[in-house]
Amino acid sequence: MKAYNKIKTLIEKYPYTGSLLWVLCIQYFVVTLVVERSWHTTYSFLDNSISDLGNTACGIYSNRLISNSYVCSPRHTLMNMSFILTGILMISGALFTYPLFKKSKANLIGFTCIALGGLGAILVGLFPENTIGGLHTTGAALNFFVGNIGLVILGFGLLIPRWVKAYTLFTGFLALIFLVFYSSKVYLGIGLGGTERLVSYPQTIWLIIFGIYLFRSKYILKTHNQ
Repeated sequence: MKAYNKIKTLIEKYPYTGSLLWVLCIQYFVVTLVVERSWHTTYSFLDNSISDLGNTACGIYSNRLISNSYVCSPRHTLMNMSFILTGILMISGALFTYPLFKKSKANLIGFTCIALGGLGAILVGLFPENTIGGLHTTGAALNFFVGNIGLVILGFGLLIPRWVKAYTLFTGFLALIFLVFYSSKVYLGIGLGGTERLVSYPQTIWLIIFGIYLFRSKYILKTHNQ
């Protein structure tokens, strides 16, 4: 309770903290480009998985549905640090953003799901695909499934403008639909990597856009002036 009160006081003093934390998730896309360009072989955004960027050992992965299954990511440490940082930003952003909205079970569950998705991103960074596969897969599942479920719940639960609500629901449902395709290994002509990105990227882009929306809107100031 004391910790919550301290956070509440901090939010009242700096109401934009949560939104800024989520906007910082843009670092994930910047790091992705930097790490991808460090590959000596060709990295394909359509055929290679996102986790290949964080793979800590060079080798041939014969179970891949790509002609060149050789994976070698020289800057894997940077990518894994980005996964972990993204997870921390998701969790802390959810913690600071939830109190800005009306307290309800739906909102609490929604923001908790976002935080669990962040925990998943941390696990993905701590346990790259070539290490402890079970923990890596668990992390991906938390991020891909639980995190996007959170978006759907928030889309229905938050008192926000219609366009923001529609965008939130669209993002969550889009990612979950492509998660079904990804899990079923149905890649719709865009490859394993392309399908996976339509599960993962919309969520991160939503965090950035929603963070910008909160930062620019007068909603937060109105909330604290009531």
